Amino acid sequence: MKFTKDHEWLRVEGELVVVGITEHAATALGDVVFVELPEIATMVAEGDEVCVIESVKAASDILAPLDGEIVEVNEKLVDNPGLVNSDPTGSAWFFKMKLDDLSILDAFMDEDEYLDLIG
Repeated sequence: MKFTKDHEWLRVEGELVVVGITEHAATALGDVVFVELPEIATMVAEGDEVCVIESVKAASDILAPLDGEIVEVNEKLVDNPGLVNSDPTGSAWFFKMKLDDLSILDAFMDEDEYLDLIG
């Protein structure tokens, strides 16, 4: 797994990158009550707003960590947004992206670097 400074995790599955938020981010959000997912086949650029998460504390945006195409979304989160709190790095992934070059992931933090970031 790789991590962003925005508390997203990235996991390679074949030729795709799966994107979710970290346990640290899920805890900071509090109980998640709503998730708005992107449309499949949407082309996104790094930094674009891709998802909206609403919790009892606040609404937050999930930004595209990379340039690519959204090829799959996790519909389970629409019916059960609480998965973000109960299994943030497992079944609560948000979307899968197709990238032109997976080697770009080398620039992201590994788990030890991310743990240093969050202290």
